[in-house]
Amino acid sequence: MVRRVRAMTVLRGNLRPPGPYPDTHAAGPGKDGRTEGQIDAVVFERRLSTGVPAVRHVAGTEGPPSGAYDVDVVILALDRAEDTVAAIRSALDQTGVSRHVIVVDQGSRPEALACLAEVARGRDDVTLVAVNRNLGVPGGRNLGTSLGHGRIVVGLDNDAEFDAPETVARMAAALDADPGLAALGCRIIVDSTGKDDLTSWGYPISLLPRAGDTFDSSTFVGAGHAIRRAAWDDAGGYDDRLFFCWEEYDFCLRAISRSWRARYRGDIVIRHKVSPERRVAWSGQRWFHFVRNRLYIERKHGASWLALAPRILAYFAKAARNGCLPDTARALWAAIGLSRGMQQTPLSPAAREYLRRTDIALRGSVLTRLRQEIFAALPGTGAQATEASMRATISGDGGPESAAMTHSANSWRFLTPRTSVSIGNDRA
Repeated sequence: MVRRVRAMTVLRGNLRPPGPYPDTHAAGPGKDGRTEGQIDAVVFERRLSTGVPAVRHVAGTEGPPSGAYDVDVVILALDRAEDTVAAIRSALDQTGVSRHVIVVDQGSRPEALACLAEVARGRDDVTLVAVNRNLGVPGGRNLGTSLGHGRIVVGLDNDAEFDAPETVARMAAALDADPGLAALGCRIIVDSTGKDDLTSWGYPISLLPRAGDTFDSSTFVGAGHAIRRAAWDDAGGYDDRLFFCWEEYDFCLRAISRSWRARYRGDIVIRHKVSPERRVAWSGQRWFHFVRNRLYIERKHGASWLALAPRILAYFAKAARNGCLPDTARALWAAIGLSRGMQQTPLSPAAREYLRRTDIALRGSVLTRLRQEIFAALPGTGAQATEASMRATISGDGGPESAAMTHSANSWRFLTPRTSVSIGNDRA
């Protein structure tokens, strides 16, 4: 079962959820009577074996307005102060929609946190909180989402910006126009060049020529996305045991199994600050999380270990080619541990048909996938990955397999050399 996250606010000593309230989407003030300045503290409750992290309000207002508003923009921060400040300002510049910006800092150095506090200080439309340890990407997003009650949650990476002041309003309008949509993925372009960010292409590669179009999907890229809060609540948010890698795909599987859909909108753009010469190394913890999480997700949705044997063998074959065999063995053992005692929820026939139509049918033949997924080198193993080499790496693969291998690299910045965090019984 997905480990749900719930934030509680202490209102004059009484625990109360921050929303949504029964009147959240109605016009006018909330019936709870909460006003600015009444929140004395924030207590973040997570039903996890890793314990309860301390959450500290740093700057800005202590919480969103009690009445109805449209969007919570959630930004995670871990150092990279200049980029994060630009992301926050991009969110604050959004027009045409009522919104509250929530920034969750997960261990920035004091000088970096001070820069973020300076942007938020004195504003009533942004909340900056800090946690005492790195919760990972899904855990941080869960916390940020739980602190608001807007009917739509927009996620923005801290090295990204909205392309235009009306981007968030267009996201909200797209979800409003289709009540069956759970999530919306955006076109991610490189900020410095305006070209498609190939490290953030999370869809079958056969669809890359349609990067400016719209199509239904089985996942989205976390760098810039929107989720309907009703679908978020229905699907149970992110599974923060994943820590990073595959969290968007896992959420979409659960939403799709509950009759929601996801969609890519190539006409809604996020600008990502990616260097064409950046390193994308796949040894160690990154490959570990990639393999562990994918096997764990398959187990959650009903796959037996026998059914997973071909996938496991393929991972070992790829690891042998790329020098990652010890990490693969460790990931398999960790996946077994995560899956132990877990209640499996197989996908419905309708959900499987949706995945076939939006993903599997677009991947190519078995031989093509073996050549391009199993025998291809991982990005950055033994060499620096340029934009051209990344294009070659993903050019033959379709679907979320290569999606995670590329766009999950964006999440990797939340694991730094000085960061040590518990992930169940694992250490990262």
